[in-house]
Amino acid sequence: MLYMLSIAGNGLIIVVVRINSHLQKPMYFFLSNLSFLEMWYTTTVVPKMLANLLLAKTTICFYCCMAQLYFHFLFGVTEFFILTVMSFDRYLAICNPLRYATIMTSSVCLQLSLAAWFGGFFSILFQIIMVVKLPFCSSNVVNHFYCDIGPLLTISGGDTHLIEAFNFLIAVAVIVTSLLLTVISYVFIISTILRIPSTSGQKKAFSTCASHLTVVSILYGAVLFVYLRPSAAKSSFSHNKDISVLNIVVTPVLNPFIYTIRNNEVKAALWKLFQRKALA
Repeated sequence: MLYMLSIAGNGLIIVVVRINSHLQKPMYFFLSNLSFLEMWYTTTVVPKMLANLLLAKTTICFYCCMAQLYFHFLFGVTEFFILTVMSFDRYLAICNPLRYATIMTSSVCLQLSLAAWFGGFFSILFQIIMVVKLPFCSSNVVNHFYCDIGPLLTISGGDTHLIEAFNFLIAVAVIVTSLLLTVISYVFIISTILRIPSTSGQKKAFSTCASHLTVVSILYGAVLFVYLRPSAAKSSFSHNKDISVLNIVVTPVLNPFIYTIRNNEVKAALWKLFQRKALA
C-alpha cells in the first residue's frame, strides 16, 4: 500500500509539473527530478521485498543482489546531490531575486541535474566493483531485507578494510559536503528572510523553502545514523533495518505530501487537473 502511494504520489507530481505551464520553473524541475528518483529508489528494494514476503522465498541471485546494491546507492547518492542543488536554487531565488532568472536558465538547470545524476553514478561505481570481486564462500545469508553494504561485507570471506575505508570516505564526501553546502545556503536564506520588513513577506519567503528543509532534515537524520560510521560491517543491523524502512518505504511516501501541503502553486495545479478529469 505504501509502495503504491509512493509511486502514485511522485508520479502525479511529475505529471503536474510537466503539463502545467505555471510550474515550468527551476524549483519544480528539480522537484520532478526528485520525484522520479524517489520512485526508482523505492522500486529497487520494495517489489523484491514484497515478493519475498508473499512467496515465503527469501532468495536473490548474486548479480541481482549486486545490481540492487548499486542502484540503491546510485539513487541514494543522487538524492543528496539533487537536494543540494535545490537548496542552491532556493538561495538564489531568495537572496538574489533580481539575478535569479538570468542565472537559473533552462540549460543551467539541465546541467545541474545531469551533474547530480552523473555524480551519483560515478561516486559509488568503484566501490561496487570491489564488492563484486569479494569471495562469498563462508555464508550466503544477508542479515537485511535488501542487499546493503554492511551485511554483505560481514558475510564476505576476503579483506574488507579497504572497502570499508573507501565506503566511509565516500559517505563523508557525499553526506557531509552536501549537508555543509545546504546549511550554508540556509544560513544566507534565513538571514535574508529576517531582513524582510513585513511579516507577510517573511512568511511567503519561508514557505518556498519550508518543504525542502523538512525533507532534508528527515533524510540527513536517517542517513547520518546508518552510514556515517567507520565500520559498516560491525554496525547494529537491527537498528539499521528500522531506519532503512523509514528511508526506503516511508520517506518516498511523505515527500509528495510535504511538497504539496504548503505549496499553493502545486495545490492549485492539482486542483485544476482534478477538475479537468472530473469534467471529462
